[in-house]
Amino acid sequence: MTGRIRPPVPGRDSTGRVVVVSADIGAGHDAAADELSHRLAGRGLRVDRLNFLSLLPRPLNTTVRETYRGLLRWLPWCYDALFSATGRSPSSVELLRATLRPAVRRMLGRLPTDTRAVVTTFPFANQLLGPMRTAGLITAPLVTYVTDFAVHPTWISHGVDLYCVVHELSRQQAVAGGAGPVRVVRPLVNSRFAAPAELTARAARQRFGLPEQARLALIVAGSWGIGDVARTAAEVLATGCAEPVVVCGRNERLYRRLRRFPGHVLGWVDDMPTLMRAADVVVENAGGLTCQEALASGRPTITYRPIPGHGRANAAVLSRSALTSYIASPQRLRPTLTELMARAGDAGAGPDDRVDMASVVAEAIPPVGWGWPG
Repeated sequence: MTGRIRPPVPGRDSTGRVVVVSADIGAGHDAAADELSHRLAGRGLRVDRLNFLSLLPRPLNTTVRETYRGLLRWLPWCYDALFSATGRSPSSVELLRATLRPAVRRMLGRLPTDTRAVVTTFPFANQLLGPMRTAGLITAPLVTYVTDFAVHPTWISHGVDLYCVVHELSRQQAVAGGAGPVRVVRPLVNSRFAAPAELTARAARQRFGLPEQARLALIVAGSWGIGDVARTAAEVLATGCAEPVVVCGRNERLYRRLRRFPGHVLGWVDDMPTLMRAADVVVENAGGLTCQEALASGRPTITYRPIPGHGRANAAVLSRSALTSYIASPQRLRPTLTELMARAGDAGAGPDDRVDMASVVAEAIPPVGWGWPG
């Protein structure tokens, strides 16, 4: 049976080492872990980062990442079917948990003996760490940050002490799926997205060589540039009410394909806060990190042609939440772009009263004296 999360006792040392477990599969899981680590370090906590895929024997770690990328790019229908099947069948999650069981010894070897809390930003990590926590192999509290709006069953495991999500609808979905307790927190995106802009929109456009007077629709598809990006760009251009600015991420093939596209095509972008500042509206297809960055920056956001699996699941939550404008047909693209750009401005997102994830983790760290198996 897992122990309860205890708040720090006044007058006692509540600092300690926090292990943040992520995975270098896409950019969202690692970006959330990076931001959390930065915030925790700012509180004087020692933070260790652990790549979950590094626990898998070679070449399995690379195979998992590249298979996932390949399914998204070449066999999206297969990924969608797999995502749906694991969402409907508890036995598939149990199979995943059993498959990961041989990694228990490696995980124990990677957790320092002075670990005071473990935080995950990758769902499969819960299927390994949760049972370890239940079995008493880990006595430190186990907290998870769900990087998506939709809470897939692979996030949920017995042994997780606290789930953190970014929206009330996500909390309701997690509770319905058997998670508990669940807390709504502020998204783990870089503070530069929500901070007052250092540059005007005009200066931001100059930095990227974009036209100063045009209406610009920023099209993003994650770090891998996955989905119907080229079609989306062409359809945005065809509306005649915005010039598309396409971010291809690390997808060199997509970048070469769009090289002569009449819009504005970028590869990997290191300064997304400034690029967001240059745009009038953001068009996204996954509901993940970039969507949360756009919302944090206050830019009107459209969810369009969502990628299969988690993209469509996130779109369903976003549609209900009204955080973004979900467009289910090309016919709605022009009127929606026109409406959003008419009210686009530089006001920003405004204050966010959700609790900071770093505060939640700091509160979860138990007092000195909490045991660790010797």
